[in-house]
Amino acid sequence: MRVMVLVKATVDSEAGVFPSMEAMMAMGAFNEQLVNAGIIQAGDGLKPSRAGKRVLFDGESRTVVDGPFAETRELVAGFWIWEVKDMAEAVEWVKRCPNPMPGPSDIEIRPFIEAADFGDAFTPELAAAEEELRARSAKK
Repeated sequence: MRVMVLVKATVDSEAGVFPSMEAMMAMGAFNEQLVNAGIIQAGDGLKPSRAGKRVLFDGESRTVVDGPFAETRELVAGFWIWEVKDMAEAVEWVKRCPNPMPGPSDIEIRPFIEAADFGDAFTPELAAAEEELRARSAKK
């Protein structure tokens, strides 16, 4: 089961306050455990939303909005992509994680949609096309 683990933004992360050296070392040690366990596929921190953009869709219309964005608690400050056996394993790993922020913080775990979730709508032709795209993107 693949999951995305989302580290939610805080007032500090949106202000561009970096964690202490001690906190970064603790997170590095945690990431090393994830690598050694074969769990982590990707992960990184994100710059504050003031460095970002949103593209709003309405039919054929596209509107670009510059950051920063309101509702800090709804923003993402970082992420991991993990391969775990089930949600319970993901929760156990997150519970071992050092606090990613200087103060209170929030980590959300979301499973990826898998081919089986689409049922019969995910035809063999769609599966083959998806596999071909994944193979091509992995080569780049």
